[in-house]
Order: sequence, then structure tokens, then C-alpha cells
Amino acid sequence: MGHHHKFDPKKLYKLKDPKRLIRENPETIWKNFSLDNPTCLIDIGGGIGFCAIPFAKKMPRGTVWVCDISVDMLAELKNEIKKAGVTNVKPLLMAEVDVPLPDSLADGILMQNLHHELKHPQNSLKECKRLLKPNGKLAIIDWKKGKMAEGPPYESRVTESDIENDLSSAGFTDIEKFTGLPYHSFLIATI
Repeated sequence: MGHHHKFDPKKLYKLKDPKRLIRENPETIWKNFSLDNPTCLIDIGGGIGFCAIPFAKKMPRGTVWVCDISVDMLAELKNEIKKAGVTNVKPLLMAEVDVPLPDSLADGILMQNLHHELKHPQNSLKECKRLLKPNGKLAIIDWKKGKMAEGPPYESRVTESDIENDLSSAGFTDIEKFTGLPYHSFLIATI
């Protein structure tokens, strides 16, 4: 596993880089996620709502919880929510392996650019499993293990097979891989 490189909240500007819309297009992610009329989505490590806000617009009767361990990120998320004019995105402070929400709540969970930061990935994934409804889906998107200008240091990155092994260890059996994101591994696991 990698060296658990944590994103520095002082680099928030990188989360707003317009190139990100091309690199990690929320529309591509939403289409592949293919949730059937979701009422609850949880974005773990969701930062400033890069996907949460566009997803919330697609589910006007649903709620998107954006969970993060960073108070600074959640403060910036509140600004982004106001700017976007959405009312169904809810910021929530969490601990690394503890999301303070009830069991079987979510139709889908998104973990984007987070897996390489996790100290105990299986524990975090078991927490996701707890939060998902039956047939719920977990989407993991993380930087491919390769040398590139963007993203975390090479040593911190994890391979797609590492992510798949972590999912299996956490009890996920139905795991699909997608290729629509050029710089990222993209896996969806269903319980």
C-alpha cells in the first residue's frame, strides 16, 4: 500500500480547476453509477462537492450527504452549495472510519480520490457496506498508479487490483471496472 498522502486543504484551488471537469467528469461518473431513482447518496471525502452538487441536481427529492474529516473543506462546501443554489446537499463532519449516519441509508456511496489516503481501507469499506441499502452501490474513483503531473505522489497511489482486493476483503463480491476516466481507476461494487 501507499504512504497515505493526505490532501492539503490549502490547495483547494486544485479542486476547482476546470480541467477536472474533463478529467473526472461528474456526468460520466453519474451515468456509470446508474442508480435507479436514488433518494440518498453519500459522498465520503467529498470535499467541496465536486460531484455531490451536480448529483444533487439530478435527484431533487433526494439527499446527498457530503462527509469529510476536514472542517475547512466543509466550510468551503457550504459556500459552493450557496453558489449552486441547491438545498439537498448536507455537509457532515466525520472521523476517518466513522460516518455518523444510520445503517442501510444510502442507495449509493461515492469515494473519489480518497482510497490512496485511507490508513485502513478495509475498515472504511466495511463502514460503506454498513451505510448501503440492500443492492446499494459503492463507486471508488482514484488516481491510477502511474507517473503523471496531476494528483498525489506516485508512491501514494494504489493499483486497481489493490482497490479490488480491499473491496473483496471488506465483503463486496459484485465488482465492476469502468474505463471512462483516463487518469483514474473507476470501480463500482454492489452489495
